[in-house]
Amino acid sequence: MLNVSDLEIRVGARVLMQNVSFRVQPGDKIGLVGRNGAGKTTLTKVLAGDRLADEGTVERSGELGYLPQDPRSGDPEETARTRILNARGIGDLVHGMHAATEQMASTDEATSTAAMKKYSRLEEQFNVHGGYAAEAEAASIASNLNLPDRILDQQLKTLSGGQRRRIELARILFSDAGTMILDEPTNHLDADSIVWLRDFLQNYNGGFIVISHDVELVGETVNRVFYLDANRTTIDIYNMNWKNYQRQREADQERRKKERANAEKKASALQQQAAKFGAKATKAAAAHQMVARAEKLLSGLEDVRQADRVAKLRFPTPVPCGRTPLMGKSLSKSYGSLEVFSAVDLAIDRGSRVVILGLNGAGKTTMLRILAGVDAPDTGVIEAGHGLRIGYYAQEHETIDVGQSVLQNMMSSSPNLTETEARRVLGSFLFTGDDVLKPAGVLSGGEKTRLALAMIVVSGANVLLLDEPTNNLDPASRGEILDALAHYEGSVILVSHDEGAVEALNPERVLIMPDGVEDLWTKDYAELISLA
Repeated sequence: MLNVSDLEIRVGARVLMQNVSFRVQPGDKIGLVGRNGAGKTTLTKVLAGDRLADEGTVERSGELGYLPQDPRSGDPEETARTRILNARGIGDLVHGMHAATEQMASTDEATSTAAMKKYSRLEEQFNVHGGYAAEAEAASIASNLNLPDRILDQQLKTLSGGQRRRIELARILFSDAGTMILDEPTNHLDADSIVWLRDFLQNYNGGFIVISHDVELVGETVNRVFYLDANRTTIDIYNMNWKNYQRQREADQERRKKERANAEKKASALQQQAAKFGAKATKAAAAHQMVARAEKLLSGLEDVRQADRVAKLRFPTPVPCGRTPLMGKSLSKSYGSLEVFSAVDLAIDRGSRVVILGLNGAGKTTMLRILAGVDAPDTGVIEAGHGLRIGYYAQEHETIDVGQSVLQNMMSSSPNLTETEARRVLGSFLFTGDDVLKPAGVLSGGEKTRLALAMIVVSGANVLLLDEPTNNLDPASRGEILDALAHYEGSVILVSHDEGAVEALNPERVLIMPDGVEDLWTKDYAELISLA
């Protein structure tokens, strides 16, 4: 359970929210909504204890499961399976039981006897924590999140960002936490896994807070809605489901507009009358009273929700380049004994548009990282054509230096960029005033997305490598991305689960991973996007 009292959160001089109080109890299924930058992710960090509140208190009781947008926790040397099972304290026990089983086969009697005793002790603890039934439950959750045994048996350090995120989600769902905080849990999930997650959350007996731009997930699972307005410092709490919330929010907004219009009309009349009276000394006291009444009328009004600003996005005009600016020959990549892909050839011509498809773990992100020069292939070469300039958007925002400010990141993305020009572009991406001086490490997922895209805009790139560019974005910002994709004149290689993004790209070709098969794009491939 969570009990929040008089919470205030500031970022620099900006007050994100203040005087916020609420409780989360078993059965409370809360959708935390609001535009990018309103403070949703910052609030969840405070609730989870990853960040301190500036004022107020957060009381936590019972087990709390927290899925951040960019999970980096866990021993990188441990396997994914152990990481999940340790949510109930049985991962290390299972690992120890397997090791003891091997030692029991030793020809040395002392070693074998000691191993048998160790196995018995570990198995007793294992059974206390749920035993084989718990292990089977974890396996079922992992399977439904498209985490097969070959991934579960890998060390965390060998997994992609998307795989790590699904591992953390599986861990939290398995943990039996009384309260969960889930920040964009559908990122990196295929269509079947999203459907399964909806069912899981519908039947979940504890309380949870979820941030998600998946309208169906929120619509089918939540029974309370917390709305954060980027233009106000309070949270509007609606104790109702999503559909009723949308109706009530519109009704509340209409009521506020009418109340403000009526009050402003009355206040204007009082102020005009006061101005007339003020010219006469005998009427000065009455005039003063009228002004006070007008101010009181306006001060008692609820704020009318202002129209949210949207980042205006256009990808850069590409600098001139040769006919084939980027080529990969006989590329392969393995992690340990696991081969991700091999002998993949790819040629990107000027202005070509390519979408990479494949199941999670097929090497889509790895291929983009190799093409971007972030990772090296095990075999094969990348050939840069004349005038190549790459703009790489990484789904985990690795192109952003979290130790530098927003402005410093922007300046480093283009050597000839002046501070005035950088601030102007950042302003169009909703980073204004002191916002540009914030450390990039404190930005939310949506804000990092906007910064990463702003860095691409000033790069003059003629080949864009885009890895899930619409993740973490609200509908209006996503629309800007899709429009920018449709009008970009350079080459694009896109990895995305978003059918709308692929449709906006209007690709000519498709590269199917891990086999590296290249084909002309047809509508038949469209149904594979959400499944990939």
